[in-house]
Amino acid sequence: QVQLMESGGGLVQAGGSLRLSCVASGRIITINSIGWYRQAPGKQRELVAVITSGGTNNYADSVKGRFTISRDNAKNTVYLQMDSLKPEDTAVYYCKALVNFGAYWGQGTQVTVSS
Repeated sequence: QVQLMESGGGLVQAGGSLRLSCVASGRIITINSIGWYRQAPGKQRELVAVITSGGTNNYADSVKGRFTISRDNAKNTVYLQMDSLKPEDTAVYYCKALVNFGAYWGQGTQVTVSS
């Protein structure tokens, strides 16, 4: 079994920054891709950023230039540095990983950006 644990969410003013972390643990042979999604109230869950199995970083257009995804393979951890936050970034942020070719989700962490 594989577990994903997110941390780093919170309340921040517009223009501020937060750094999310997601640690993968359990029976891990290989992490094929790992990334972040978010879901705002009344909206569908959407991709924020992902590191593909080929090592490419992909971002949603709405966060390009403001968010940076990175990965520490030795720690099985992925980070999301979020700068210049906007109220519309308010959502529950979820980590998703393809581990051993199975898909796993974290429990989510709340990010709230006040105007």
